[in-house]
Amino acid sequence: MAQRKRKDLQLSEAEWKVMHAVWECAPATARDVLDTLGDETEWAYTTVKTMMTRLVDKGALKTKMRGNTSVYVPALTKNHARTSALRGLLDRAFGGTMGSMMHFLVEEEKLTAKERREILRRLSEDQA
Repeated sequence: MAQRKRKDLQLSEAEWKVMHAVWECAPATARDVLDTLGDETEWAYTTVKTMMTRLVDKGALKTKMRGNTSVYVPALTKNHARTSALRGLLDRAFGGTMGSMMHFLVEEEKLTAKERREILRRLSEDQA
């Protein structure tokens, strides 16, 4: 399978759970991820192993062998994954424009006064 460009990376909800576990305990084996997820999921070991293999194919994880065991490390940072997810959402739901998304958030999400002040502060910093 050809490796995707990182900017095109899209993770499923289940893959996000695996990635969070790997970011938390890297380097990690599939067993480490399963233990880290604990009762959050009812996944079998083979399910976690399959998802981790898929994440290697997508370019989100790197793997190397330690004896007979695959050990995984993130191939991208949490920030890069978040940026990629946000860009995908912007493209799919808001025509690729941040302004449309911000308008939606302000109108639909009922931001608190504190959240509005923080957004305004950050926008003012960006303009300086």
